[in-house]
Amino acid sequence: MTRFIHDQFSKQYLTELFTPYGQIEVSKDITSEVRQVDIFFTSTSPDNIEQLGILGKMGIYAASVIFEPFRNAVSKSEIRSCMGKLFDIHAEMERQNKRNDQRINETELPHLWIFTPTASEEILTGCNATLTETWGQGVYLLGKVFKTGIVVIHQLPNTPETLFLRVLGRGKVQRQAVEELEGLAKNNPHLENVIKLVNDLIAMLSARQQKEKDIDRDDQELIMKLSEMYQQLLEELKEEQRQQGREEGRQEGRQEGRQEGKKEGKKEGQQEGELRERRAMVESILQVRFGEVDPQLVQIIDQVTTMSREEFTPLLLNLSRVDLLARFIKDD
Repeated sequence: MTRFIHDQFSKQYLTELFTPYGQIEVSKDITSEVRQVDIFFTSTSPDNIEQLGILGKMGIYAASVIFEPFRNAVSKSEIRSCMGKLFDIHAEMERQNKRNDQRINETELPHLWIFTPTASEEILTGCNATLTETWGQGVYLLGKVFKTGIVVIHQLPNTPETLFLRVLGRGKVQRQAVEELEGLAKNNPHLENVIKLVNDLIAMLSARQQKEKDIDRDDQELIMKLSEMYQQLLEELKEEQRQQGREEGRQEGRQEGRQEGKKEGKKEGQQEGELRERRAMVESILQVRFGEVDPQLVQIIDQVTTMSREEFTPLLLNLSRVDLLARFIKDD
Protein backbone atom coordinates (compact mmCIF):
# COMPACT_ATOMS: atom_id res chain seq x y z
CA MET A 1 0.00 0.00 0.00
CA THR A 2 3.00 2.33 0.37
CA ARG A 3 3.06 2.41 -3.42
CA PHE A 4 -0.44 3.93 -3.39
CA ILE A 5 0.75 6.56 -0.91
CA HIS A 6 3.71 7.35 -3.16
CA ASP A 7 1.43 7.65 -6.19
CA GLN A 8 -0.87 10.06 -4.37
CA PHE A 9 2.05 12.14 -3.08
CA SER A 10 3.71 12.20 -6.51
CA LYS A 11 0.55 13.51 -8.14
CA GLN A 12 0.13 16.22 -5.51
CA TYR A 13 3.82 17.10 -5.67
CA LEU A 14 4.00 17.39 -9.46
CA THR A 15 0.70 19.27 -9.57
CA GLU A 16 2.00 21.79 -7.02
CA LEU A 17 5.23 22.30 -8.98
CA PHE A 18 3.70 22.70 -12.43
CA THR A 19 0.42 24.54 -11.70
CA PRO A 20 2.03 28.02 -12.06
CA TYR A 21 3.25 27.15 -15.56
CA GLY A 22 0.29 25.59 -17.30
CA GLN A 23 -2.71 23.30 -17.26
CA ILE A 24 -2.59 20.15 -15.14
CA GLU A 25 -4.87 17.13 -15.48
CA VAL A 26 -4.52 14.50 -12.76
CA SER A 27 -5.58 10.92 -13.54
CA LYS A 28 -6.57 11.90 -17.08
CA ASP A 29 -9.04 9.47 -18.61
CA ILE A 30 -8.28 7.74 -21.91
CA THR A 31 -11.37 7.27 -24.02
CA SER A 32 -10.34 4.06 -25.77
CA GLU A 33 -10.85 2.16 -22.50
CA VAL A 34 -11.04 2.84 -18.79
CA ARG A 35 -7.44 3.82 -18.15
CA GLN A 36 -5.70 6.90 -16.81
CA VAL A 37 -2.35 8.63 -16.99
CA ASP A 38 -1.00 10.02 -13.72
CA ILE A 39 -0.19 13.60 -14.77
CA PHE A 40 -0.98 15.32 -18.09
CA PHE A 41 0.68 18.74 -18.33
CA THR A 42 0.31 21.44 -20.97
CA SER A 43 2.56 24.48 -20.56
CA THR A 44 0.91 27.90 -20.83
CA SER A 45 3.35 30.03 -18.79
CA PRO A 46 6.87 28.71 -19.36
CA ASP A 47 8.53 31.78 -17.81
CA ASN A 48 10.74 30.85 -14.84
CA ILE A 49 9.97 27.15 -15.23
CA GLU A 50 13.75 26.64 -15.35
CA GLN A 51 13.73 27.01 -11.56
CA LEU A 52 12.45 23.43 -11.50
CA GLY A 53 15.72 22.31 -13.09
CA ILE A 54 15.65 19.28 -15.38
CA LEU A 55 12.07 18.54 -14.33
CA GLY A 56 11.04 21.96 -15.65
CA LYS A 57 12.79 21.30 -18.97
CA MET A 58 10.91 18.03 -19.26
CA GLY A 59 7.65 19.92 -18.75
CA ILE A 60 8.26 22.02 -21.89
CA TYR A 61 9.99 19.33 -23.95
CA ALA A 62 6.79 18.98 -26.00
CA ALA A 63 3.49 20.81 -26.36
CA SER A 64 2.10 18.42 -23.72
CA VAL A 65 3.83 15.87 -21.52
CA ILE A 66 2.75 12.87 -19.46
CA PHE A 67 4.45 12.05 -16.15
CA GLU A 68 4.25 8.49 -14.82
CA PRO A 69 6.15 8.15 -11.50
CA PHE A 70 6.86 4.71 -9.99
CA ARG A 71 7.69 3.97 -6.37
CA ASN A 72 9.55 0.73 -7.19
CA ALA A 73 11.72 -0.18 -10.16
CA VAL A 74 9.58 -0.09 -13.28
CA SER A 75 8.90 -3.43 -15.00
CA LYS A 76 8.72 -4.25 -18.68
CA SER A 77 4.95 -4.64 -18.56
CA GLU A 78 4.58 -1.28 -16.78
CA ILE A 79 6.65 0.44 -19.45
CA ARG A 80 4.51 -1.15 -22.16
CA SER A 81 1.36 -0.09 -20.31
CA CYS A 82 2.54 3.54 -20.06
CA MET A 83 3.47 3.61 -23.73
CA GLY A 84 0.14 2.01 -24.64
CA LYS A 85 -1.68 4.84 -22.91
CA LEU A 86 0.52 7.38 -24.69
CA PHE A 87 -0.24 5.84 -28.09
CA ASP A 88 -3.97 5.79 -27.29
CA ILE A 89 -3.81 9.53 -26.69
CA HIS A 90 -1.87 10.00 -29.93
CA ALA A 91 -4.47 7.98 -31.84
CA GLU A 92 -7.35 9.97 -30.34
CA MET A 93 -5.71 13.27 -31.30
CA GLU A 94 -5.08 12.01 -34.82
CA ARG A 95 -8.70 10.88 -35.19
CA GLN A 96 -9.96 14.23 -33.98
CA ASN A 97 -7.76 16.11 -36.46
CA LYS A 98 -8.89 13.81 -39.23
CA ARG A 99 -12.53 14.56 -38.44
CA ASN A 100 -11.69 18.25 -38.76
CA ASP A 101 -9.86 17.62 -42.05
CA GLN A 102 -6.58 18.62 -40.46
CA ARG A 103 -3.22 16.94 -40.41
CA ILE A 104 -1.59 16.71 -37.02
CA ASN A 105 1.97 17.91 -36.57
CA GLU A 106 4.36 15.56 -34.77
CA THR A 107 5.29 18.38 -32.40
CA GLU A 108 1.69 18.50 -31.15
CA LEU A 109 1.78 14.93 -29.83
CA PRO A 110 2.47 14.49 -26.09
CA HIS A 111 5.76 13.11 -24.81
CA LEU A 112 5.91 10.51 -22.03
CA TRP A 113 8.34 10.66 -19.09
CA ILE A 114 8.57 7.55 -16.90
CA PHE A 115 10.15 8.14 -13.46
CA THR A 116 11.67 5.09 -11.77
CA PRO A 117 14.11 4.89 -8.82
CA THR A 118 16.18 2.20 -10.54
CA ALA A 119 16.13 0.24 -13.78
CA SER A 120 18.00 -2.89 -14.82
CA GLU A 121 20.42 -2.87 -17.72
CA GLU A 122 18.28 -5.58 -19.31
CA ILE A 123 15.24 -3.29 -19.39
CA LEU A 124 17.14 -0.25 -20.67
CA THR A 125 18.83 -2.31 -23.38
CA GLY A 126 15.56 -4.00 -24.30
CA CYS A 127 13.94 -0.58 -24.78
CA ASN A 128 16.90 0.68 -26.83
CA ALA A 129 17.07 3.51 -24.30
CA THR A 130 20.08 5.75 -24.80
CA LEU A 131 21.77 8.58 -22.92
CA THR A 132 22.31 11.94 -24.62
CA GLU A 133 24.57 14.91 -23.96
CA THR A 134 21.52 17.14 -23.76
CA TRP A 135 20.07 15.41 -20.70
CA GLY A 136 23.10 13.74 -19.16
CA GLN A 137 23.35 10.81 -16.76
CA GLY A 138 20.14 9.10 -15.68
CA VAL A 139 17.85 10.34 -18.47
CA TYR A 140 17.29 7.81 -21.27
CA LEU A 141 15.41 8.48 -24.50
CA LEU A 142 13.77 5.89 -26.73
CA GLY A 143 13.59 6.36 -30.50
CA LYS A 144 11.98 9.62 -31.69
CA VAL A 145 8.94 7.77 -33.00
CA PHE A 146 8.07 6.51 -29.51
CA LYS A 147 8.21 9.94 -27.82
CA THR A 148 9.20 8.38 -24.50
CA GLY A 149 11.91 8.96 -21.95
CA ILE A 150 12.88 6.89 -18.89
CA VAL A 151 14.36 8.77 -15.94
CA VAL A 152 16.37 6.53 -13.60
CA ILE A 153 16.35 8.77 -10.53
CA HIS A 154 19.14 7.04 -8.60
CA GLN A 155 21.50 7.54 -11.53
CA LEU A 156 20.98 11.31 -11.60
CA PRO A 157 23.91 13.46 -10.50
CA ASN A 158 23.54 15.08 -7.10
CA THR A 159 23.07 18.67 -8.33
CA PRO A 160 20.50 21.45 -7.83
CA GLU A 161 19.26 20.79 -11.38
CA THR A 162 18.06 17.31 -10.40
CA LEU A 163 16.67 18.15 -6.94
CA PHE A 164 12.94 18.10 -7.78
CA LEU A 165 13.33 14.75 -9.53
CA ARG A 166 15.33 13.17 -6.72
CA VAL A 167 12.51 13.94 -4.26
CA LEU A 168 10.62 11.15 -6.09
CA GLY A 169 13.38 8.59 -5.47
CA ARG A 170 13.74 6.12 -2.61
CA GLY A 171 15.88 5.58 0.48
CA LYS A 172 18.98 7.73 0.89
CA VAL A 173 18.44 9.47 -2.43
CA GLN A 174 15.00 10.68 -1.39
CA ARG A 175 16.01 11.60 2.15
CA GLN A 176 18.95 13.68 0.92
CA ALA A 177 16.72 15.43 -1.61
CA VAL A 178 14.20 16.19 1.13
CA GLU A 179 16.99 17.79 3.19
CA GLU A 180 18.01 19.93 0.20
CA LEU A 181 14.38 20.84 -0.42
CA GLU A 182 14.10 21.89 3.21
CA GLY A 183 16.90 24.42 2.69
CA LEU A 184 15.36 25.67 -0.53
CA ALA A 185 11.91 26.05 1.03
CA LYS A 186 13.18 28.62 3.53
CA ASN A 187 13.07 31.29 0.84
CA ASN A 188 10.32 29.77 -1.26
CA PRO A 189 7.13 31.80 -1.75
CA HIS A 190 5.15 28.54 -1.74
CA LEU A 191 6.32 27.65 1.78
CA GLU A 192 2.84 27.00 3.11
CA ASN A 193 2.09 24.61 0.23
CA VAL A 194 5.31 22.71 0.92
CA ILE A 195 4.36 22.42 4.59
CA LYS A 196 0.92 21.08 3.66
CA LEU A 197 2.37 18.46 1.31
CA VAL A 198 4.83 17.32 3.98
CA ASN A 199 2.02 17.33 6.54
CA ASP A 200 -0.17 15.12 4.36
CA LEU A 201 2.64 12.69 3.55
CA ILE A 202 3.60 12.32 7.22
CA ALA A 203 0.00 11.61 8.12
CA MET A 204 -0.46 9.00 5.39
CA LEU A 205 2.83 7.20 6.04
CA SER A 206 2.38 7.29 9.84
CA ALA A 207 -1.13 5.87 9.64
CA ARG A 208 -0.01 3.18 7.20
CA GLN A 209 2.92 2.32 9.48
CA GLN A 210 0.46 1.52 12.26
CA LYS A 211 -1.56 -0.76 9.96
CA GLU A 212 1.32 -2.50 8.21
CA LYS A 213 3.96 -4.00 10.46
CA ASP A 214 6.08 -4.81 7.40
CA ILE A 215 6.50 -1.19 6.23
CA ASP A 216 10.00 -0.97 4.83
CA ARG A 217 12.89 0.81 6.48
CA ASP A 218 13.08 3.46 3.76
CA ASP A 219 9.59 4.65 4.61
CA GLN A 220 10.27 4.52 8.37
CA GLU A 221 13.32 6.75 7.97
CA LEU A 222 11.43 9.04 5.60
CA ILE A 223 8.66 9.50 8.20
CA MET A 224 11.27 10.58 10.74
CA LYS A 225 12.95 12.98 8.33
CA LEU A 226 9.68 14.52 7.15
CA SER A 227 8.51 14.95 10.74
CA GLU A 228 11.69 16.86 11.57
CA MET A 229 11.32 18.96 8.42
CA TYR A 230 7.67 19.71 9.19
CA GLN A 231 8.43 20.87 12.73
CA GLN A 232 11.37 23.02 11.61
CA LEU A 233 9.38 24.68 8.84
CA LEU A 234 6.57 25.48 11.28
CA GLU A 235 9.03 27.03 13.74
CA GLU A 236 10.58 29.14 11.00
CA LEU A 237 7.17 30.26 9.82
CA LYS A 238 6.18 31.21 13.37
CA GLU A 239 9.39 33.18 13.86
CA GLU A 240 8.85 34.99 10.56
CA GLN A 241 5.32 35.90 11.65
CA ARG A 242 6.60 37.14 15.02
CA GLN A 243 9.23 39.32 13.39
CA GLN A 244 6.71 40.68 10.92
CA GLY A 245 4.35 41.47 13.78
CA ARG A 246 7.06 43.33 15.70
CA GLU A 247 8.05 45.32 12.62
CA GLU A 248 4.48 46.22 11.76
CA GLY A 249 3.85 47.15 15.37
CA ARG A 250 6.80 49.59 15.35
CA GLN A 251 5.76 51.11 12.04
CA GLU A 252 2.04 51.46 12.63
CA GLY A 253 1.94 53.17 16.00
CA ARG A 254 3.94 54.47 18.90
CA GLN A 255 1.13 54.73 21.34
CA GLU A 256 1.17 52.02 23.96
CA GLY A 257 -2.45 51.10 23.44
CA ARG A 258 -2.01 50.59 19.70
CA GLN A 259 1.15 48.59 20.27
CA GLU A 260 -0.58 46.30 22.73
CA GLY A 261 -3.48 45.87 20.35
CA LYS A 262 -1.11 45.00 17.53
CA LYS A 263 0.69 42.44 19.65
CA GLU A 264 -2.54 40.84 20.72
CA GLY A 265 -3.78 40.74 17.13
CA LYS A 266 -0.58 39.11 15.91
CA LYS A 267 -0.69 36.62 18.76
CA GLU A 268 -4.24 35.67 17.90
CA GLY A 269 -3.31 35.34 14.23
CA GLN A 270 -0.39 33.04 15.05
CA GLN A 271 -2.61 30.91 17.27
CA GLU A 272 -5.22 30.62 14.53
CA GLY A 273 -2.54 29.60 12.03
CA GLU A 274 -1.17 26.92 14.35
CA LEU A 275 -4.71 25.66 14.96
CA ARG A 276 -5.35 25.36 11.22
CA GLU A 277 -2.12 23.39 10.75
CA ARG A 278 -3.03 20.97 13.56
CA ARG A 279 -6.57 20.61 12.24
CA ALA A 280 -5.28 19.76 8.74
CA MET A 281 -3.02 17.07 10.16
CA VAL A 282 -5.79 15.59 12.32
CA GLU A 283 -8.13 15.42 9.32
CA SER A 284 -5.42 13.78 7.18
CA ILE A 285 -4.74 11.03 9.74
CA LEU A 286 -8.45 10.34 10.29
CA GLN A 287 -9.06 10.15 6.54
CA VAL A 288 -6.22 7.69 5.95
CA ARG A 289 -7.15 5.49 8.92
CA PHE A 290 -10.94 5.38 8.47
CA GLY A 291 -11.45 6.20 4.79
CA GLU A 292 -13.52 9.33 5.36
CA VAL A 293 -14.17 11.93 8.03
CA ASP A 294 -17.87 11.36 8.70
CA PRO A 295 -20.06 13.57 10.96
CA GLN A 296 -19.18 11.58 14.09
CA LEU A 297 -15.44 12.01 13.53
CA VAL A 298 -15.94 15.70 12.70
CA GLN A 299 -17.28 16.14 16.24
CA ILE A 300 -13.95 15.19 17.81
CA ILE A 301 -11.69 17.34 15.62
CA ASP A 302 -12.13 20.58 17.55
CA GLN A 303 -11.26 18.84 20.83
CA VAL A 304 -8.27 17.01 19.38
CA THR A 305 -6.77 20.17 17.84
CA THR A 306 -6.60 21.84 21.25
CA MET A 307 -3.90 19.29 22.08
CA SER A 308 -0.29 19.48 20.90
CA ARG A 309 0.90 17.37 17.98
CA GLU A 310 2.95 15.22 20.37
CA GLU A 311 -0.20 14.52 22.40
CA PHE A 312 -2.74 13.82 19.67
CA THR A 313 -0.61 11.89 17.13
CA PRO A 314 -0.23 8.69 19.24
CA LEU A 315 -3.94 8.77 20.11
CA LEU A 316 -5.07 9.09 16.50
CA LEU A 317 -2.68 6.39 15.31
CA ASN A 318 -3.33 3.83 18.04
CA LEU A 319 -6.93 4.17 19.23
CA SER A 320 -9.74 2.53 17.33
CA ARG A 321 -12.65 4.52 15.99
CA VAL A 322 -14.84 3.35 18.89
CA ASP A 323 -12.21 4.34 21.46
CA LEU A 324 -11.70 7.77 19.87
CA LEU A 325 -15.41 8.52 19.92
CA ALA A 326 -15.75 7.28 23.49
CA ARG A 327 -12.81 9.41 24.63
CA PHE A 328 -13.87 12.69 23.05
CA ILE A 329 -17.66 12.49 22.83
CA LYS A 330 -19.32 12.37 26.23
CA ASP A 331 -22.89 11.21 26.59
CA ASP A 332 -25.25 13.89 27.87
